[in-house]
Amino acid sequence: METKIPTRMGDGSFTAMTRGELRADIEDATQLAARKAKTAPLTEDEQDHLLDIYASTACFTAVDIGDQVVLSCDGGGSKMTGTDILDLLESEQRLGQDILELWHIEYSYKAIKTILPHQQQTMQNAQLLLTAPIQYGAQPNLAFYSRPDGPCENWFELLPRAEIAAARAAIDEAMDYATKDFIFVGEGMLEAGADGMDFDTTGGAGDGDFFSTLRAVKHLREKYPTAGIEVGMAGEFVLGVHGELEWDGRRLAGLWPKGQLEVCQDAGVTLFGPAVNINTGKSCAWNTAHSLTVIKPCMDVARIPVHPNVGEGVCGVPVNGYPPEDAVSRAAKAHVEILRCDGL
Repeated sequence: METKIPTRMGDGSFTAMTRGELRADIEDATQLAARKAKTAPLTEDEQDHLLDIYASTACFTAVDIGDQVVLSCDGGGSKMTGTDILDLLESEQRLGQDILELWHIEYSYKAIKTILPHQQQTMQNAQLLLTAPIQYGAQPNLAFYSRPDGPCENWFELLPRAEIAAARAAIDEAMDYATKDFIFVGEGMLEAGADGMDFDTTGGAGDGDFFSTLRAVKHLREKYPTAGIEVGMAGEFVLGVHGELEWDGRRLAGLWPKGQLEVCQDAGVTLFGPAVNINTGKSCAWNTAHSLTVIKPCMDVARIPVHPNVGEGVCGVPVNGYPPEDAVSRAAKAHVEILRCDGL
């Protein structure tokens, strides 16, 4: 009888599985992901490697010395005081993050626009005290531009009524507002000394969210050719809420990580963060195999660093406010050693 190995589910709960059951989960996940993303499944060697990682009974695992990668972040430090410079100092000197991020608890560009001078002063002060690069980050959150929070018609109300043309017109209007805000905040923070900008959870409101971000990235790249610009995605494929948006002739709706990376590179992004959502009813081994399969094609075409979003609820990390270190470390190790990604 095979020994049961302690492991985690996608919601962070403990379970126990045999080595054979873990292998079956890995095979199932990579085959399913390959069919959905129209790519190749993980090779037998890659599946064996992933199995060894998840069959380990170690509480914490890590890459070998010399195989460490750069750690970037969206947010960072305390979740309660994102504008506190002491948080950034702790992130740099205690947690060892390589690329820091200044942020505000109202984590959207629409909200940050109203407090930009305060954030600029905080950035200037932080740059005087810290050594690591500091970027400024927030979410595009295109939905915030729809009613009742914003000036535009709510396309999520129009679409169920089959008012397709009106919904697309509302998205077009919201994208204009959003792109202007992204540029306004981006220019302001870069002028204040930020080493880069982070557009976090891009595409969370669909292809319009992604398109307005790409427009802002292109503008900032042209005006600040040496600035860092990170785009972290919201999920493994872009939701086609508008459905007709294209970037240089390429339809955005339905793009998987490889396609997302390619349009980001064309727009001027310098750091790409793919995200693959967790299935809470599946094991972490299943979820990590799924993530590796859909992100792997990025590595063949990447001209910029790829940092998979190995954080809460994505890329093999459970949906949990305080993700368990055994699950996080296994997901991180797998993405580094199997994908050979540039960072996390």
